[in-house]
Amino acid sequence: MLHESRGNTEGPSDGELAVPMAWLYAEYIADELLRTGDLMPPTSFEYRAGRDALALTIFLSDTKGELSGIRVVSQLETWLSLTAYDQPWQEWVGERMALLTAEAVASGEPAPDLHMADLAWRWLEETELLAPDLDAVPGGGSPSGEDDGPKVWTAAWRLGLPLGHLAIHLF
Repeated sequence: MLHESRGNTEGPSDGELAVPMAWLYAEYIADELLRTGDLMPPTSFEYRAGRDALALTIFLSDTKGELSGIRVVSQLETWLSLTAYDQPWQEWVGERMALLTAEAVASGEPAPDLHMADLAWRWLEETELLAPDLDAVPGGGSPSGEDDGPKVWTAAWRLGLPLGHLAIHLF
């Protein structure tokens, strides 16, 4: 799959618009996984955090530029392993973004997909969401229900990543 909609392989010219097709496709897959799981309302910030974390995982794990519909099912295990609790996802994203940025700078070509991924990554890192503090109660649960327990401000990616992981499991 070409990463930008451009009608040819030489890149946009004469002011043509470079469309971030790879990013939009990764975001579409993430959205479908989350909608299928029916874990959060699609209008919530938690849903956006899950979608962006999954879209980043999908986009950045596509090392050969071959993200296509037929390969989605075969990539689920890869995405599960990348989003697992014990994995250094944040570091992995930072390394992949740095590598893709260096490649884009070296090529001199516009990188609209990378720009969209960078916007999502910055939102996930800089945004904090109020979430239940699972560490506050022994056993990791809230004594009288989720809404009554203590809450803490949590980076959006820390909330979105497990949500995305669970959505993959439910798919």
